[in-house]
Amino acid sequence: MSLIDRLVRNENPTNYIKEYEELAKQYNPVDLGLGYPDYLPAKFITEALSEVLSSECVDDHQYTNPQGHPRLRNALSKMFSHHLNINVDPEQEMLVTAGSSEALFCAVMGLIAPGDEVIVIEPCFMVFVSLIKMAGGVPKYVSLELEENFKDSQSFAEWKLDRKKIEQIFTVKTKAIIMNTPHNPTGKVFDMDELTFIADLCKKWNVICIADEVYERMVFKPKTHIRIASLPGMFERTVTLGAAEKSFGVTGWQIGWAYGHPLLLQALRVLHQHVVFNASTPLQIAFAKMFEEEYDKLGQTTSYFEETEKDLREKRDYLVGVLSKIEMKPILPQGGMFILADITQMLPHVDLSSEKEKFIDLKFVKWLTKQHRLQTFPVTIFCSENNKKSYENLIRFCFVKKQSTLEEAAEILKNL
Repeated sequence: MSLIDRLVRNENPTNYIKEYEELAKQYNPVDLGLGYPDYLPAKFITEALSEVLSSECVDDHQYTNPQGHPRLRNALSKMFSHHLNINVDPEQEMLVTAGSSEALFCAVMGLIAPGDEVIVIEPCFMVFVSLIKMAGGVPKYVSLELEENFKDSQSFAEWKLDRKKIEQIFTVKTKAIIMNTPHNPTGKVFDMDELTFIADLCKKWNVICIADEVYERMVFKPKTHIRIASLPGMFERTVTLGAAEKSFGVTGWQIGWAYGHPLLLQALRVLHQHVVFNASTPLQIAFAKMFEEEYDKLGQTTSYFEETEKDLREKRDYLVGVLSKIEMKPILPQGGMFILADITQMLPHVDLSSEKEKFIDLKFVKWLTKQHRLQTFPVTIFCSENNKKSYENLIRFCFVKKQSTLEEAAEILKNL
């Protein structure tokens, strides 16, 4: 069976995206669904690229090293050597890709063989499972659960991982676990205790960790981002994925990376070179300049990363405040760009009979788009078929939007 046949045979997450886009064209809603800013990037970001585009150096406009432009690999290696307190070799332990999605593709297709079991924590980014199945692997699911008192408490809930369940799912057949922190779509940031627990299981069962950390610059104080590769014995068994485009709020500038032990990265290098050859040279140089500048400002209030955390935290708190005043129950995210809200209390007051979808969240988001011109995203899209019912009363909002967009959405929500 060809790769594309495997993908088409299984549930294809892009089908809903197409439907989402069609609804957007038809109803022109306020968009709090898909995860990208609706405002221009900071001036220093566009200036960095403009400088490269006007460069009279021929090499700045041509192919570069397939493993990544040396300047960007050096900048990233310096940054993550600092974060990990481990020397990351830019020549052997860093690969630059055409966006984080390509890094994920190369990691799964390069490391997973037919029949290998791969643990995913759901709800999860929909592409994880598609790629595992495309590689011939077998996804094994463990679910995040809300703390027991969530339904009866006015306080914000926290997502928990059932340790007994995840212990049981690790076996001799397990090849890898995909760890996503900050987590999409829940916004959970895994803490040291949780990551140590996962790391110990990886070491016990000789399991590779694919660490998706694309939202690492969106962790809201007082939480901190802990990289699982920094834990004892984990760098040599972890491939960490990141995204320059998300770090700097320009999701169309697709430059990502993967770092890890040379033996793990070799599989990714081979795939990358045959599929893409090299990512955009001008974008790599521009991002290299940005990372160099950010390294010098780490921890300072003038850092773009620090300013972004403050700005996004304020946007998050604004939308959480709006949702808290209506019959939706927001779950405060610790990181990322999304808020999940429980719509259970609102359901008795809305008529979803015209929507023929199987799950409540799908019905609700379509009703909200058609009747009130506000577009959000269903959470069951992020779940395996057997677990969709557990999450169907949740919908996802993206808060990385202009204040005017959030205020327009707030007016709609207040009048539901």
